[in-house]
Amino acid sequence: MNKSIHTDNAPAAIGPYSQAIQAGNTIYVSGQIPIDPVKGEFAGTDIQMQTRQSLTNIKNILAAAGANMSHVVKTTVLLADIADFTAMNEVYAEFFTEPYPARAAFQAAALPKGAKVEIEAIAVI
Repeated sequence: MNKSIHTDNAPAAIGPYSQAIQAGNTIYVSGQIPIDPVKGEFAGTDIQMQTRQSLTNIKNILAAAGANMSHVVKTTVLLADIADFTAMNEVYAEFFTEPYPARAAFQAAALPKGAKVEIEAIAVI
């Protein structure tokens, strides 16, 4: 049975989806844009601040499920501008240790609310 994961320490879903779903021992975290859940707005305007907030949201959602970033096995990173890849990667490296999760990164034509980054994750506990 699928279990919805929710925390007030990450932004509420802005559509008909869950922050995350746990199916068995796998947690599927929906794409997180860089909304600070306290302020309800972007955590900053540059890619570093936005990446940090997106990953913090993922971290907080995983914590609500009893997991942490070391449980992440796969991420997908969507960037509004692929030229931000290096700067995003520097912040991304602060959240993960070896063995790093598998990852795909793409430039998207547009992201929700004009975000510079959106990140989704799959974790196994």
